[in-house]
Amino acid sequence: MSRIVYVNGAYLPEEDAKISIFDRGFIFGDGIYEVSAVIGGKLVDCEAHLARLERSCGEIRLALPWSKAELVAVHEELIKRNELDEGGIYLQVSRGASDRDFAFPKDVAPTLVMFTQARSFVDAPGAKTGIKVVTTPDLRWARRDIKSVNLLAPVLAKQFAAESGAQEAWLIEDGVVTEGASSTAWIVKGKTLISRPLSNKVLPGITRKAVLAFLAESGFTFEEREFTLEEALDAEEAFITSATSLVMPVTTIDGHTIHNGAPGPTALRLREIYIAFARKGGVLG
Repeated sequence: MSRIVYVNGAYLPEEDAKISIFDRGFIFGDGIYEVSAVIGGKLVDCEAHLARLERSCGEIRLALPWSKAELVAVHEELIKRNELDEGGIYLQVSRGASDRDFAFPKDVAPTLVMFTQARSFVDAPGAKTGIKVVTTPDLRWARRDIKSVNLLAPVLAKQFAAESGAQEAWLIEDGVVTEGASSTAWIVKGKTLISRPLSNKVLPGITRKAVLAFLAESGFTFEEREFTLEEALDAEEAFITSATSLVMPVTTIDGHTIHNGAPGPTALRLREIYIAFARKGGVLG
């Protein structure tokens, strides 16, 4: 059975879904996207993802004609129509379709596309074995805090990781780790979690925000600062967070084994807390 997807107000079989070849998301990458996780048939922190969507759109001066409540309703309808128990919902909004011209078109309605992807997050094999990470130079533009559909640099980083037998790439700039190609990068020293400050250089991760909300429950402290690759290689633990990886331990970086090569207790505990939060229909806002 084909998926039911959403395109500009219509729920359609995926093979019938179409957008214009003049859509600015296709021509210019002039658009924003979000991915919300679904666990146990429930959206995980969707309101926070939509708040980030709203911020990203504001940064590129793309006015959203839909309320958060309307967008949540579409998410929930897609879950229902596709009988999605676990996976993700991809949302993309572009400035709309208009003949090719760099300047913003006038009187053009934005294009909204959404679809589901069934995936296993909770029982992902990497949670038991840890994942491999490779590093590569950060070649992205200067506004990484905007969740733009311009993803060529992350695509190349992810392909490099795949060809290296790794599951994620950590991006390096000015001698420090910025973030993963599609995740937030963390290291652990003692009972302290370390990840770099939010700025235009990194995406403000929604799962990152959730992990920080769990600090009191988990018993860890947080040090918000940059860290180098050398420091990561010498760390007691490393892990990543994202909507689709949740909290995922990293056991190898550039072929170097982190600590004893097994998923660390910090990452495993945070993952356990996050999954419990998600199964309750996690909402931080």
